Amino acid sequence: MLTGIMSRIFQRNYAIGAHRVFALVLLVVGAAGALWADDPAPGEGTAVALVLDVNGPIGPATSDFVARGLARAQDEGARVVVLRMDTPGGLDTSMRAIIHDILASPVPVLSFVAPSGARAASAGTYILYASHVAAMAPGTNLGAATPVQIMGGAEPQDQEKGEDEDDKAAPRDPMSQKVINDAVAYIRSLARLRERNEEWAEQAVREAASLPAHEALEKNVIDIVAATIPDLLEQAHGREVQVRDHTVGLDTRGLQFERVEPDWRNRLLAVITNPNVAYVLMLIGVYGLFFEFANPGFVVPGVAGAICLVLALYAFHVLPVNYAGLALMLLGIAFMIGEVSAPSFGALGIGGVVAFVVGSIILIDTESPFYEISLPLIIAVALVSAAVFMGLVALAMRSWRQPVVSGREALVGAEGEALEDFDAHGHVRASGEVWQAESDRPLRRGQTVRIKAVEGLTLLVEATEKENSK
Repeated sequence: MLTGIMSRIFQRNYAIGAHRVFALVLLVVGAAGALWADDPAPGEGTAVALVLDVNGPIGPATSDFVARGLARAQDEGARVVVLRMDTPGGLDTSMRAIIHDILASPVPVLSFVAPSGARAASAGTYILYASHVAAMAPGTNLGAATPVQIMGGAEPQDQEKGEDEDDKAAPRDPMSQKVINDAVAYIRSLARLRERNEEWAEQAVREAASLPAHEALEKNVIDIVAATIPDLLEQAHGREVQVRDHTVGLDTRGLQFERVEPDWRNRLLAVITNPNVAYVLMLIGVYGLFFEFANPGFVVPGVAGAICLVLALYAFHVLPVNYAGLALMLLGIAFMIGEVSAPSFGALGIGGVVAFVVGSIILIDTESPFYEISLPLIIAVALVSAAVFMGLVALAMRSWRQPVVSGREALVGAEGEALEDFDAHGHVRASGEVWQAESDRPLRRGQTVRIKAVEGLTLLVEATEKENSK
C-alpha cells in the first residue's frame, strides 16, 4: 500500500514538473526566435570592417590566416576586409592561395600597405594587384616582383646599355624564361582584372622595379593613399568594385573596424612551418624513436619522438618539400645508425654524414630565401650527429676488445681449485661454484688449475704453469 501511495505521489510531481519544463522550453524557444528575428542576416551586411594583419614572409600560416579571416567575414556579414600588409615576399604557392581566396571572396578586400615604412615586395605586389582596392600609406613602397631564383642568375642592367645589351642581360635559359613569362602573364592578368597599370606590373617582374606610394598612385598602380584605416575607409566609400561576377558599391563611411587576431592553431602553424623548426622537430622525432627502439621501456623518448615526428610531417606537408632531399636525410641517418650496429671502419658513418648534409640542403624546394634551412644549423646538426655516432662506435669497439667479465664465456682462462685428487674426472671450484672437471693429467686436492674450455656443465682444465714447475 505504501508503495502505491509513493508511486502516485511521484507520478503527480513528475507530471507537474514535466508541464513546467515544457512551458520553460517554449518560453526559451520563443525568446530565441524573437532575438533571431531582430538580428540582421549575415548577407545583409554588418557595419564592421575586419582587419587582417599580414606581417613578415608569406607562407602557409599566412595563407591559412587570410582564408579563415575571409570566411569569418562572410559568415559575420562584414562590409569589407582590410588586409594590412608589411611583407618582403614569400612562397609562390601561399601567395597564389591568398589571391585565389581574394578573387573568390564575396566580401570586398582592401589591401593596405601600412604603417609608414612598410612594404609590399615580391608576393605582396601580386596580392595588392589582386585586391578590390589597393591602398598605401605615405612612406611605403611596393614592387621588386621578380622571382628570386631569376634575380640571383641575372646580371644587373646598366641604364646606359642599349636594347640589344639589355636583351643579353636578361635570363636566356629556357627555365628562367618560362618562370619569368609565367609571372608576367599572371600579374598582367590581375592588373587587367582590376584595371590597373599593366606596363608597370610587367616592369616590376622583369626589371624588379619599385615605387613609393605617391608615384604608385600617379601611375595607376594603386587606388588610394591613406594615412590610417579610417582615412582609407572614408576614401573608399562610394567606389564601385568588381566582386566575382557583379559590381558592388562600397559603403564604408563611418564603419567600425575590428582586428582579427590569429588563433592558437594559426600560431602553432606559424611556428612549425618555420623550416628550421620543422627540420629540428623531424630530427628529434627520428632520434627519439631510435632511442626508444634501442632501449625499450624508457617511454618518454618514444612519446616525444612520435609527437615531434607527426608535427614535422604536417609541416612538410604544407611546405614545398623536395622528397629526394628527405629520402637522402633518412638514408644518411640509417647509415649512421648502421655504423653503430655493424661497424664498417667509418664507411657507413662518413657516407651517412654526406647524404644527411646534401639532403638537408635540398630539403626545401623553393626560391624564397625566407624559407630556406639555415646552413650553420645543418652543419652543426651534422657534426653533432657524426660525433655522437662515432663516439658510440668507439665505445662499442672498446667494449668488444675487453675480456668478458660475466657469463660462462668469462670462465675460459680463469683459474680454479681442485677439490679432490682425480686422474681424469673430478670436481673443481671456479668463480665460487663447484663444477665437474676433466683433465689430461692427474690433479691433486688444492691444486690450482686453469680452465681451457666449457663443454655443457663440464670444465676442461689443466694445471697452471707454476703448479707444473713444482
